[in-house]
Amino acid sequence: AGSLLLGRELVSYSQTAAGVEVQVGTEETYTGDLLVGADGIHSTIRTQMLGPEIPRYTGMTAWRAVVPVSELGVHAPPQTACVWVGARRHAVTYCLRGGSLANFVGVVERKQKHLESWSATGDRADALKDFRKWAPVITSLIERSDVLHRWALYDREELPRWSDGRVVLLGDACHPMLPFLAQGAVMAIEDAFVLAREVTKASDIESGLKNYEIHRKPRCSRVQEGARANAKLFHKGNPATQISTYGPMWVAGRFMQSFVHSRNDWLYGHDVTA
Repeated sequence: AGSLLLGRELVSYSQTAAGVEVQVGTEETYTGDLLVGADGIHSTIRTQMLGPEIPRYTGMTAWRAVVPVSELGVHAPPQTACVWVGARRHAVTYCLRGGSLANFVGVVERKQKHLESWSATGDRADALKDFRKWAPVITSLIERSDVLHRWALYDREELPRWSDGRVVLLGDACHPMLPFLAQGAVMAIEDAFVLAREVTKASDIESGLKNYEIHRKPRCSRVQEGARANAKLFHKGNPATQISTYGPMWVAGRFMQSFVHSRNDWLYGHDVTA
């Protein structure tokens, strides 16, 4: 109890009437009352619970880079989060660390699959080709980055259940979602709050896990659907469709900001304590 073990790989779990036992590595085992699978999109715990998962390639690849704002000069992105849209691709920029770092995410439609990994990298020449003739803010971020990460975007079907006895899933292990609402980490934080609340107040752990799923599954599914919808919204290719879609959005953003913000009240106004 009270230990944080680093550099361990969970191999499997088993359950008894008294709790859960996990095998870590080849020799270590640990027991506890509850096992929370917060082990990400390639969750070992989810695989044991529900079987091998077959993700669906979305036909999109994402680039990501972080660059010091001081290196970008007049081509530094706005301090506020911005979406840059184009034919079959889009980019997102926003600042980190009090405005000292600029974050870039560029998503491009591509038939060729790439590795689904946060650590995989790509060539600068390929990224510049993907965003050729784009605004200098975007091309400067690509040119000035030390490392450009690139990974394929996959989508997952909704899980039939989130728990197995005293074992439960949380965050990306449970409901991985496309990044087009930027809510993956937020959903995991909300999950953790509700999970702790429901397990604490339930008469037994299994009931608490079921209540956790009842509370969280509708919201997480809605956020997943919203992210999928934004992927289509950001990638309009026909000039006429671009004008009819982005024109009203620009006008609303310029002159009807309260209305624009209200459309996301369901997302940002959610009270997880309710």
